[in-house]
Amino acid sequence: MRRSNRFSMRGLWLFLAVLGPGLITANADNDAGGITTYSLAGSQYGYSLLWTLIPITIALIVVQEICARMGAITGKGLSDLIRESFGLKVTVFVLLGLLIADLGNTVAEFSGIAASMEIFGISKYFSVPLGALFVWFIVVKGSYRKVEKYFLAACFFYITYVISGIMAHPPWAEVTRMTVVPSFQLNAGYLSMLIGVVGTTIAPWMQFYIQSAVVEKRIKPEQYAMSRYDVIVGCILTDVVAFFIIVACAATIHAHGVEVKEAKDVAMALGPLAGKWSTWLFAFGLLNASVFTACILPLATAYYICEGMGWQAGIDSSFKEAPHFISLYTILIVVGAAIVLIPHAPLMGIMFWSQVANGVLLPFVLIFMLILVNNPRIMGEHVNGKVYNLLSWVTVVVMVVLTLMLVVTSLFPSLMGPA
Repeated sequence: MRRSNRFSMRGLWLFLAVLGPGLITANADNDAGGITTYSLAGSQYGYSLLWTLIPITIALIVVQEICARMGAITGKGLSDLIRESFGLKVTVFVLLGLLIADLGNTVAEFSGIAASMEIFGISKYFSVPLGALFVWFIVVKGSYRKVEKYFLAACFFYITYVISGIMAHPPWAEVTRMTVVPSFQLNAGYLSMLIGVVGTTIAPWMQFYIQSAVVEKRIKPEQYAMSRYDVIVGCILTDVVAFFIIVACAATIHAHGVEVKEAKDVAMALGPLAGKWSTWLFAFGLLNASVFTACILPLATAYYICEGMGWQAGIDSSFKEAPHFISLYTILIVVGAAIVLIPHAPLMGIMFWSQVANGVLLPFVLIFMLILVNNPRIMGEHVNGKVYNLLSWVTVVVMVVLTLMLVVTSLFPSLMGPA
């Protein structure tokens, strides 16, 4: 018994030592765009899309685990491996597309900061510059260890959505049934939302970030067994948050037939239906998610561009050691925040086209990943096994098909037929 306790405590300490990359990356997926998507899913279609969260979680675990494993085994970022295996031209093409997409996504995060603070009566001309300064300072002036602690703390505050879901007092029997029993509606609106909910799960930048974070945390092959649990726990928790966002909106907004168009509308609508605390919790959750991902997205972009070009990268590096890394991070934050402050800027159009760019690039990134992880020269004995490979390729094919459908239906909505 004493040995068992010792082993359990040792395992716990090992897990805590490697905790971070998986949990942070998965939670950052619940950004302003993701929260808006899940909010609209619950507001417009009730509990009918809850069942998608089970396959979504499996897909997220599979894809994130591959990149985390490659980082631990090779000690290199995904951009590094793509450049070494596919050449500089291919790498530059992918990186340029990702840069454009991530700039649009960064704009979305600062829009989320503006929207959440407006609920509290604070103008975007105050909240956005202050948010940008905070986001820049915490990463550029911090060490990797300190920055990771902030990111882990930000993950904790997603609990506000869990509380909001519980406060909505949903019919739990119906919620449980709709979670485990798939349902479909053959109309354009439902299918578009279905594709959107699945498509918002895996973004290209996530794969680059988690692998770079594993490398910078210096997780070794012998530590990876524990690091895998970090990935699994992170993926499960992020979709638990998504579950409660959908439940909160379904039990209140959908049940009362209130029309909403964005996350800010959702937060405001919750007040009369579930109490002012629900509005404040939802707004605070949106602020936390937006600030959190406004840190992560430019960071991921700076990582993969510098790695792909062979430049020094890392939070622990000074400006003298990594000028390209810190400059890129700074420029993305400044430009992303500045665009939000432009009067009448086409923010929805920017967000729309960045999502289309994500959709176009995702298939390439996923295929590159599977080619790399199955290369014995790169991964040695840590290549995918047959069963895991089958599961991985099925996940990739499904994600590619759904993402292409999302791109096509976004560009040509008439192809979906009548709503």
